Amino acid sequence: MAPLLEHLVGRGEEIGSLERTLDELDRGHPGAIELAGEPGIGKTRLLRELAARAEARGHLVLSGTASELERDLPFSVFVDALDEYVESLDAKQLATLDDDVQAELAHVFPSLSALGRGREVALQQERYRTHRAVRALLEQLAQARPLVLVLDDVHWADSASIELIGALLRRPPSAAVLMGLALRPRQVPERMSSALERADRAAALARIELDALTPDEATELLGDTVDEADVKVIYKESGGNPFFLEQLARSFDRAGRAASASDASLTGIGVPGAVAASLSEELGRLSDRARLVLEGAAVAGDPFEPDLAADAAETYEAATMDAIDELLQLDLIRQTEMPRRFRFRHPLVRRAVYVNIRAGWRLGAHERCANALAARGATAAARAYHIERSARPGDLTAVTVLCEAGEEAMRLAPASAARWFGAALRLLPPTAPAEERLALLLARAGSLAATGQFAESHADLLDCVGITVRHAREWRVRVATACAAVERLLGLQQEAQRHLAKALADLGGAASADAVAPDAVALMIELTMDRSYAGDYDAMRGWAERAVAAARLSSDSALLAAALAARAWASAAAGDGEAAQRHCDEATALVDGAAHEELARRLDTLANLATADLFLDRFPAATRHAQRALEIGRTTNQGDLFPLIVAMLGGSLWLQGKPREAGDLLDGAVEAARLAGNVQSLAWMLFNRSIAALVAGDLEVALTTAEESVELEDRLEPGLISATAAAVLASALLETGQADRSVEVMVARAGGEEIRLIGGSWRARFLEVLTRALLATGRRADAARAATATQACADAVSLPTATGMASLAAAAIALDAGNPKIAAERALAAAAAFETAEALWDAARARELAGRALARAGDRDRAALELELAAAAFDSFRSLRYRDQAERELRKLGRVIHRRTRPGTRNATGIAALTARELEIARLVVDRKTNPEIAAELFVSQKTVETHLRNIFNKVGVETRVALARAVERGEGTATAGPR
Repeated sequence: MAPLLEHLVGRGEEIGSLERTLDELDRGHPGAIELAGEPGIGKTRLLRELAARAEARGHLVLSGTASELERDLPFSVFVDALDEYVESLDAKQLATLDDDVQAELAHVFPSLSALGRGREVALQQERYRTHRAVRALLEQLAQARPLVLVLDDVHWADSASIELIGALLRRPPSAAVLMGLALRPRQVPERMSSALERADRAAALARIELDALTPDEATELLGDTVDEADVKVIYKESGGNPFFLEQLARSFDRAGRAASASDASLTGIGVPGAVAASLSEELGRLSDRARLVLEGAAVAGDPFEPDLAADAAETYEAATMDAIDELLQLDLIRQTEMPRRFRFRHPLVRRAVYVNIRAGWRLGAHERCANALAARGATAAARAYHIERSARPGDLTAVTVLCEAGEEAMRLAPASAARWFGAALRLLPPTAPAEERLALLLARAGSLAATGQFAESHADLLDCVGITVRHAREWRVRVATACAAVERLLGLQQEAQRHLAKALADLGGAASADAVAPDAVALMIELTMDRSYAGDYDAMRGWAERAVAAARLSSDSALLAAALAARAWASAAAGDGEAAQRHCDEATALVDGAAHEELARRLDTLANLATADLFLDRFPAATRHAQRALEIGRTTNQGDLFPLIVAMLGGSLWLQGKPREAGDLLDGAVEAARLAGNVQSLAWMLFNRSIAALVAGDLEVALTTAEESVELEDRLEPGLISATAAAVLASALLETGQADRSVEVMVARAGGEEIRLIGGSWRARFLEVLTRALLATGRRADAARAATATQACADAVSLPTATGMASLAAAAIALDAGNPKIAAERALAAAAAFETAEALWDAARARELAGRALARAGDRDRAALELELAAAAFDSFRSLRYRDQAERELRKLGRVIHRRTRPGTRNATGIAALTARELEIARLVVDRKTNPEIAAELFVSQKTVETHLRNIFNKVGVETRVALARAVERGEGTATAGPR
């Protein structure tokens, strides 16, 4: 038959959109474009047009395609697009990437596997680090020229690729990178459609929905391959779908008529009957040899290698290659850019072949593929697809391979892992030991939970509970704890408490505190944490008391430390500061003297202790304990507690004047929660991110993250997290001038005018916010009551930050009442209280208020001093909004601001030429910090520190750390704010 026309018709508007997107790319702007439509509508053809136009502009174009029947190889569409290209790169081009980035990339791209030898990689709970690594790679590839990443059929993409696409849409590369995505909207997974919708709302995505061709366009497409009179018949049958038009034109060319729909032998491929009949007729004209190889190829995959297709079809190499030539000539398959790799003409062709294969032969073909891949040393994940479709029930070898595939996928692709564990469970013989079934159920439940499938995870865990009751009681605590954790995420608080209490009763520890079994103490600690989610602080303290009493009867110091840490947190939350301090001291002594290996058995000890530290104003200790918990968790593959640990670490950082570092850390935690589909954790991380942004002065981020947090909490039961989310939103609203709404949100959602749903010193913090919000709305009597409640809270908890908040509230009341001297005294008292706890940001805020009050009282010199101290502190924190605010007050006093040239200013030299990050590192050098210590403090790798130091040495013109320290001290000595 005559070849069909290859030129693109009927897509003028779409081509215009492509050109406009490429114009933006030429200007250095990253972006994404979505081509959506039904099968055969022309998405792939338009992607080819995008690629051709991009190449004509000199851009780098890399293409990958997802496949319908192979959806569980992690990152397969990205590997298809990038792996061969990155393998061709000079090693020096990748050497500039951070060590951590290289380690992550080694586990994504087979060609880079050597980069990951001996290096730690992120845990399942930190999959966002892998996404950041791929983003960094794309930025690196786009350095020389813009990069266009073309991804076809992404509705079939594996779960890891879907997560990565979502991450790149939420935070595009900081380089000229364009993603072109082709997909069928009706087949897109919910996670992908949500990411696309979010990107569209944020104007980060151009969407093109392809419609059918018009009759005139169909005539142009088919040209002289079909008589003009027959085009109308074909158009009616095809509905204007380009692929259907071409397929039916093939039939007309062969027989001079359209294939009859009644002749169709293909079903279930989602095409009109006439098209199915045409495909069936086309396939029926193949030689027996070509048909056999084509069926083997359909089983082997798309794209496929002739060798594996031959193994599936049980044919010899020479016969296979002859068949390949025939299939190429008939345009059923096409060559790819890689040697010895071929694709089907269209996914619908592969689908048509696959569904028409005899079931018994197809089963054997999958088995032959699995055996051939095993002989070649292929990974378990590559073999699992074929084993799942061919293994016999009770085949323990198949179970082993599927389990191995699940374990390989757990870190990067937990959704795929859940599938492989599920397949292994189906093959597991009924006579298998209960422990084997338990292990598989727990593994699948964990993988399901990691992707937000909590109901499915819960079902598996309930099965586990039944097994432990009948056969494996020694697993009861582990299962009950896991089950309760998922139940809390589902909002089933009572069920969670019931499972934990039942497990404790089964151990004989429900009625007495003198049970010394470690499992009993562990359950009491878990019950303590369970009550914290409900904001039931009295019950929380009661369970913690029992845990400590029971743990003291054992000789296990790690267990006692865990119970004491929980007790300290419970007491702090309940407002019993004296008891909390005492238990925290005892727990700290045990923990700080324990080895990593000992603490690894009870990582919750460090997590809960960091939480108690934060509640008790021990901010440096909270930082230390949280950092140690992350370190141990990463080296021992324990990431379940990371949300709690990161929240405590982030809070301790911004309180100590490091809001930017806290923000970077919490950005990762937000990404992790999104990936997990964990609404509760996401709401929690979002309001923590909001606080860090608020402190840094990023009001837009503060408001949007707080609002999203509250929206998410509307789907959960009221409790501590929902109340805190509301209080944080109220804080952001007040800073953005929305005092009325701030009061409304705080009172309605955080426990009334006394904010009863929030405990400890944090209640005082938000009562102080409420005081200011009420003053801003003119409700002075209500504000006075809020200030009184703040003082009462401070008296109850006896903590410096609560005392400071009470003083700040009183200062605000006094200033509003026209008593600036009293306001200044109270604000300075607040600053002193904050400084004793190293709550440095709060101290700076108090000094700024004191400066304003002193200025109003007429004490201009003292006012200027306090404002200068506040401005310098905010500048060191990089809280530029608040620095500028303090400096405006200074200018009102007639003071001229002398500040060093902004870091990294163009044409600056010496210290003034350093960026903010470089200056930060240089200051740590002055403090005699080593490279590992700097890396730990800034949450970067040592290699990143080394790279920054090389740049710093070059800019400052020094060769040693000592010389750098002297240069910084000289430069900083002239960088002061104050009068001339």
